[in-house]
Amino acid sequence: MSLREMQVVPGEWLERRIEEVRELEASETERYGIVKDEETGEHYLHYRYIHRDVAAGGAESAYHQLMPLETDEVLDLMFNGAPYRYPEAWRRAYLRNGPNDRYVWFDPAPALEVDEGEREAERIRKTLLEFKRQGSYDPKDVERLLRELDSNDED
Repeated sequence: MSLREMQVVPGEWLERRIEEVRELEASETERYGIVKDEETGEHYLHYRYIHRDVAAGGAESAYHQLMPLETDEVLDLMFNGAPYRYPEAWRRAYLRNGPNDRYVWFDPAPALEVDEGEREAERIRKTLLEFKRQGSYDPKDVERLLRELDSNDED
């Protein structure tokens, strides 16, 4: 059964089924790699982050995330250096570990939509502030402002 079809994936399943294909990057606290589900042949981008809790005497916790990859994406990562760093390249649903050694699907899309809305609101705010700063409110200036807002909205 594909991991993509499961709502919750036991950690021991991943340990048994996932094999690393290629390491992309590794540091003391982060690691990126391409992994393969040996049962289905599906590939995933694996991100591991080590968190050190200073308040707990330096206790370490490992966090794992697995984003499904299509064949072209695997090749692009391996040969073309496609972006893979978290969170910039993680814009679709991925598995992430949670309590009790279980992995659940997380979809970042709703948060990304909010970010886009916030950026658009900030763009409009800046445009309106600049319009107000210029101090000219005749109909031609207002028309120019509205065209500017519309043209940027279509980009």
